[in-house]
Amino acid sequence: MDKSTLRKKIRSLKKQYTPEELQEKSTTICKQIEQHPLFRKAQTILLYHALADEVNTCDILHKYYKEKQLILPVIHEESLELKLYTGDENLIQEEKFGIYEPKGEIIQPETIELAFIPGMAFDSTGHRLGRGKGYYDRLLGKVQSKRIYKIGVCFDFQMLSEIPCEQHDIIMDEIISD
Repeated sequence: MDKSTLRKKIRSLKKQYTPEELQEKSTTICKQIEQHPLFRKAQTILLYHALADEVNTCDILHKYYKEKQLILPVIHEESLELKLYTGDENLIQEEKFGIYEPKGEIIQPETIELAFIPGMAFDSTGHRLGRGKGYYDRLLGKVQSKRIYKIGVCFDFQMLSEIPCEQHDIIMDEIISD
């Protein structure tokens, strides 16, 4: 199955769940993230502000932003810039995808110790199917010389037996799902 077909399949699966069911699954996943030894240890973490159909990480953002540097991606032209999350009052809603992004200064990706990456789907070997724009692959490709531990985050129904991959696709070190 090609990537485009897989994305359609996953979108269809997501529609089978109510927002409440997805939030319940998100809560389970966020508890796993909080208990992860690397999360507990790391001080500078790349997270994301979830779209409606992604694992909702807002509870983690709200709970830990005063004790850790939580970095969120910001879409800038055809790439991602990184900015420090300093609370919901410092977020603006991006127009193209409706993602909430922090205002403020740009953070260099080399400072990141741990990255939690959303995706449309993942497989057990760490391959990730994104939304098709390549934002995360380009961002993480820039910092491959500095080892950042990458954890894919998804709902259990987004785990597939195999995802087609290309040379530029960045492989996750681990996947967390419910």
